[in-house]
Amino acid sequence: MLTEMQVLERLRNLRDPEIGRSLGEMGMISSAVIGAGNSITVTIDLPTPAYPRQERITAAVTSAIRESMPDAGPIEISFISNVRGKMSGGSIGLRAKNVIAVGSGKGGVGKSTVAATLAFGLKSLGCKVGLMDADVYGPSIPHMVGSHGMPVAVKHTTATGEEIERIEPVEIDGMKVMSMGYFVKPDQAVIWRGPLLHRAITQFLKDTDWGDLDYLIIDLPPGTGDVTLTLSQLLGLAGAIVVCTPQQVALLDAIKAISMFRQVKIPILGLVENMTGEIFGRGGVRKKAEELGIPFLGELPIDAGIRIRGDDGRIASLFSEDNPSRGPLLGMCEQAAMQLAKQLLETPRMPTLEIL
Repeated sequence: MLTEMQVLERLRNLRDPEIGRSLGEMGMISSAVIGAGNSITVTIDLPTPAYPRQERITAAVTSAIRESMPDAGPIEISFISNVRGKMSGGSIGLRAKNVIAVGSGKGGVGKSTVAATLAFGLKSLGCKVGLMDADVYGPSIPHMVGSHGMPVAVKHTTATGEEIERIEPVEIDGMKVMSMGYFVKPDQAVIWRGPLLHRAITQFLKDTDWGDLDYLIIDLPPGTGDVTLTLSQLLGLAGAIVVCTPQQVALLDAIKAISMFRQVKIPILGLVENMTGEIFGRGGVRKKAEELGIPFLGELPIDAGIRIRGDDGRIASLFSEDNPSRGPLLGMCEQAAMQLAKQLLETPRMPTLEIL
C-alpha cells in the first residue's frame, strides 16, 4: 500500500518548472491523499492565481509519481492559490500583501495604461487588486477605467470604541480605485509643493479603506520626483515595474528610473516594452533588460484597440476573449506576478528609508 508520506517525500525535491525552486522549499505541496485502488490526489498551492502554464506542474508531478511508484493508480492534480507577500504596509494599516509601483523615466510611454492593464489583468486571473493613481498632477486613471464617482469619508468604530474616519475608494467591477482625478475638475490644475503632495499620497495609502488585497498597483507620475521618495518612506514596496517604448531616446530615460528605484532600495520586477511595432521598433527594451540583468516582462503591441478602449474608459474589456491583444497583456501580468514570487524567495525584506 502506498502512503501519503511516500508521495510527499517524492515530490518535496521536485523543481517547480516556472520558478526553478523545489516544491517543498516553496511550500507548494498542500496535500497528498491516497484513495481506493492506490489512486492519488495531490493538491498544489500556487504562489499566485496568475501562475502560468499550470499543465507543466501537472505533467511534472504525474511523471515523478509514475517513475517512482509503479503501483500508483489514477493520479489527479488539483490547484489552490495563496498569494505570498511582504505585507510591508502593515505599519500604516494597509492590508495589501504586495504593493507594486509602475513607473517610467518620461511621460508618453503608456505607463498609466500599463498600470491599469496590470491591475485589471491580475483581477481577471482571480487576484484581489486595488489601483492607486499617484500621478497627482496628471491623473488619468479615472478616465481610463470609466469612473467619475467621488470617494466618500465613512466613520468606523474600532474594537476599542474609538471612532475614526476612513475614505471609501471608488469601486469599478469589484476593484477599488483611488485618484486625485476624483477630487478635481477635468480642467483644473493641481499646483502643489512637496509637503502637500506627501500628505495626499499618505492619505491615499493610510486613510483609505482598501480592504484585504493581494496586490495594490500604484501608477507613479513620470520622472524621478517626490512621490517615489514618499512611498519609500511610508512602506517597503514589493517591487517596481519600469515601462518604456523600444526606441533609444526613451531607453535613456528608463535607465534613470531604474537608477532611482535602486537608490531608494525598491526591487525592480522588470521592464515592459510598450507600443511595440513598426513605428517605434521592437526589441530595444528586451536587449536593454538583458544588458542590465533585469527581467523582461513582455512586449505590448502598438494596437489601436488598446488606445480606443482606454479613451472610452473600457480598459477592463482588454481581457475579453475577442481582443487580439489579450494574450500579450495577460502574459505581462503573469510574468510580473511570477517575478514578484521569485523575489520574495530570494530577496530579504528591505528597510524603509527616512527622508532627511
